[in-house]
Order: sequence, then C-alpha cells, then structure tokens
Amino acid sequence: MAEKTYVLIHHDGRRVQTISYECLALAQKLSQETGASVSAVVLGNELQTLSKELTSLALEGVIVVDDQRLAEYSPEGYSESLFQLLDEDQPNLLLMGQVYQNIDLAPKLAARLKTGLVTDCIDIRLEAGELLFTRQMFRNKLNADISILSDRPWIAMVQAGAYLAENLRKGSSPIVPRTLDLSAVRFQRKSLETLEMTKKKVDLSQAEVIVGIGRGVKQQENMALVEALAQALGAEIGASRPVVDNEWLDRDRQIGSSGQNVSPKLYLAAGISGAIQHVVGIKNSGCIVAINSDQNAPIFNVATYGIVGDLVEILPELTKRLQEN
Repeated sequence: MAEKTYVLIHHDGRRVQTISYECLALAQKLSQETGASVSAVVLGNELQTLSKELTSLALEGVIVVDDQRLAEYSPEGYSESLFQLLDEDQPNLLLMGQVYQNIDLAPKLAARLKTGLVTDCIDIRLEAGELLFTRQMFRNKLNADISILSDRPWIAMVQAGAYLAENLRKGSSPIVPRTLDLSAVRFQRKSLETLEMTKKKVDLSQAEVIVGIGRGVKQQENMALVEALAQALGAEIGASRPVVDNEWLDRDRQIGSSGQNVSPKLYLAAGISGAIQHVVGIKNSGCIVAINSDQNAPIFNVATYGIVGDLVEILPELTKRLQEN
C-alpha cells in the first residue's frame, strides 16, 4: 500500500492559518524523500470557500468533512472524525500545527489510536529508511531525535515557523467530500463565547521585514532611532525579552521561545546578543543582518551579514541611506 501523509488544517472558519501551510510545506518535503502522497484534512461546517483555497496546491486531495456538529471545535467531535478517517484510510503520518486547539486534541486522538505522538517538532527527516522527529528540549538548548516504535499512523505536531509556507509547491488538487457517522458522539463541551486572551497589535509571523532590538538599544530614548529605521524599511519592530521586560515594547512583539516565531525575508537584529531563546524564533528568516558592538556576540554565528559597531551610530546612517534611495 502506498504511503500517505495527512495534514490537519487549522482554520477560523474563514481562512487557513499560516501554520497549516507550513505543515503542508513540510509534508511536501517529506514526500520527496518517502514517496508518500500528501492530503489536507479540513473539519468544520460551511467549508466551501476555505477548502477551495487549498485546491491550488500540489496535493493528492483536500479531504473535507463538512458537518454542522463540527461547526465549533470539540475534542469529542474532532477526535472521532479523525479516528474514523485514519482508521479507514490508514495514512502513515498525521501532521498538525502546535496550537492550543491541537494541544487539546492530539493526546486524546493518540490514545484512541494507541499510537505515538511527538510534540513541538522542528524537523522531520528520513534516515536509514526510518522517520526521525526532531524536537527541542531543556528550554531549547538541546535538539533530540525521536523514533516512534508504535504502529502507524503516527502523529506529529509542528512548531510555527519550522518550515516556510512560501516553499509550498503549487498545483491542482481535487476536493474529496467525506461523510462520517458522528451519531454516537457525546459532545460534552459547549462554547459560550470566543475571547482573545491578548489583543495583538501585530502578527509578526506575517511580516516580511522585521527590525529586532535587544539590550544594546541601551535606553528608551533610542527607540526613536529604531522606529525611524523601521519606517524607512517598511518593517515591523520586534524585540528580545530584555526590551519587553523594560516595557519599551508590548509583550506581543517579543520574538523567541517565549514569544513569536518569525520567518521574514529580512531580519535586522540590532543590539541582540543571540541567546538561543531568541535565535530559535528567527532561524527561518531569509536573511539576517546583525549589528552588535561585541564582535564575539553569538548572533554573528547565525547572521548572513554582520556589522560590528554601536547601533546608536549605525541606525541613523542606515536610515539616512535608505531615505536617499
């Protein structure tokens, strides 16, 4: 039987979330190594427009379970739907994004299937004919390669930013409607209201250019230099933890293991030392330009280009050059 990889699509009922496109990109990369086909799985209600969004990708198909009882997420409905699909179709692997909803769903589904689950994956690769799942441990200071010994299908949850959605291969894929028997499901959870825990002013994961600042900004008065450069670049501003702790920027602009993972085309790291907790959040940037007065700063180990100097002197000069062009 040919190998199959399924990707559970995370959505808000109107649009596919970026992390699902990243999971699809990873699945397509794996398919080149394993020969497995890749299909998207969409659960919900009134999914016509959302599902059509996925048909322009190079997939085996877009499997759609459109049911009124799945209009809102519930662990009972989603786990039963996926159990029936996986039990009938027998894919080798199910990928899903590392989001709160799936953190709730994945353990329940894995227990039902009696299968292995790996969370927080940053990479999956084929080695000696076996899939290895890489996840970070001990506050992201170590990478561990995980082998699953259970029967398939295996389940893996992928960190945001682990793969770039722009690497997705385009194509044409059919919508495959599926009807499941959910009559025996006891829906024990009812959603009363949806609230945003933190009102985000900006989603840095969508930004193409980011100016990231760290402790080297020295004082709040120097934020004006950063803002001027960001405006000249058409960039968003992000930060390492010390800047946020000083309350010079809001918490939603923090980048790294305790903030957002980003994958801009250009990341300008100004005054950021390069601690691993920050680097894990920028590793998928297309180009990293680092400015630091310490020539031995770890940030230079991951930078595409490095400038040794005081950002208070360098940022105004960069802004001036940009405004002249």
